[in-house]
Amino acid sequence: MTDSVIFTEDLTKIYQGELGQKPTVGVEGLHLDVRPGEVFAFLGPNGAGKTSTLKLLTRLLMPTRGRALIFGEPVSDNRTMRRVGFVPEQPNLYGYLTAAEMLDFIAKIFGLPASVRKKRISDTLDRVGLAASGGLAVRTFSRGMMQRLGMAQALINDPDLLILDEPMSALDPIGRKDFRDLILDLKNRGKTLFFSSHILSDAELVADRCGILNRGRLVQTGILGDLLESQTGSIEIAFIPAGGRPSAEDLARFSFSEQGGNRVVRVTRPEDVTAVVAAVQAHGGRLVSVSPQRKSLEDVFMAEIGR
Repeated sequence: MTDSVIFTEDLTKIYQGELGQKPTVGVEGLHLDVRPGEVFAFLGPNGAGKTSTLKLLTRLLMPTRGRALIFGEPVSDNRTMRRVGFVPEQPNLYGYLTAAEMLDFIAKIFGLPASVRKKRISDTLDRVGLAASGGLAVRTFSRGMMQRLGMAQALINDPDLLILDEPMSALDPIGRKDFRDLILDLKNRGKTLFFSSHILSDAELVADRCGILNRGRLVQTGILGDLLESQTGSIEIAFIPAGGRPSAEDLARFSFSEQGGNRVVRVTRPEDVTAVVAAVQAHGGRLVSVSPQRKSLEDVFMAEIGR
């Protein structure tokens, strides 16, 4: 716990229903441990409690019970929270300021001197892809540009921890790649990133570890590579039959597909791999490849949510 950037213990948020309605569980008994310098993806379907968790970590909500620590200190500690940058899912920024004025306002809140602010604002706008938009009024921005500016205001104080709520949800494919590159660059600079997402392919590309939340409870957590390795699926065998003839009868129990002129069969057991390869060679076929098909993060996610 002492080395954790984010640590929660039995963190719970129960929303009291209106008159005649039952209370709703937002987050229940959450135990999290996010370590220095890692990118942690916080995943879950809509309504799972991801945003509630991020609001608990950033003091926008008070917990029903349990505790949350940032850098070993309670989230109520103002000095600790100055080391945190936060991007909500829908940044609510001052529309009648320009982007540069908006960042200058945030920089003043953090007490950055004028000698630092000008260059910091210019560099930050450039990092998020808004270098040419600093003089534009925020009210003219598209949703994707607002998302970029939301990231810029979170970076202006050079935080050690970034908490991001669906940071790529409003971005086009180019913007998503830009943000993935930015996340990896921040990690290389020693920053810790904790982000929620429902775009699993993006999470798979940048995360070191992930946690899957469902109905307010953490149902899976671990190193991403270990989770995917433990979910290895079928083994794909591609071959070319001799003379283009149909598959031999001793392969009839397997299902085939055609891919680019190759005959492809998928099996799940090692002994089936041996049987297919031996039969192909025995009948004069040519083996093209034997490839384990690793499952994706989406496969892991759907298995946990469906459980």
